[in-house]
Amino acid sequence: MMKAYQLTIPAENKPGVLARVTSILARKNINIRSATISSFGDSGFINLIVDNPKQGHKALVKENIPVELKEIIAVLIEDRPGGLDKLLQILFTENINIENGYGFVIESRKNAVFILDVKELDRARDLIAASGFKTLAPQELSEIEPFHYMGY
Repeated sequence: MMKAYQLTIPAENKPGVLARVTSILARKNINIRSATISSFGDSGFINLIVDNPKQGHKALVKENIPVELKEIIAVLIEDRPGGLDKLLQILFTENINIENGYGFVIESRKNAVFILDVKELDRARDLIAASGFKTLAPQELSEIEPFHYMGY
């Protein structure tokens, strides 16, 4: 199974930090596919899914941006009430803690993706597969086209 990654950047909670990161990635022609930004007090985290995580990591390190290439699990879930709950109950039953997670809809009322950052990657991955969920490889993740079928 191919491994999927996100770039996790601990960041100061101040203007310009995110813009510096996006500017470096843009210069290196790295496409951001998903972004979450969270802060708590004076600091926070930026999580990015990009089309070339290894190159993105390298580009940010070169510019002295603290960044971690973090392995994640991207799970395809149904976009309907209870779709995410079904996945989370399976993990909870096996006592797997989600350190970080976020999701986005690919096609309304059909598919969504939920990104999981867990410590027990292999155990979680096996459990998810055994429960009939599909996980996305990096290529599939970087080629996702939300709302593609709606002609936007």
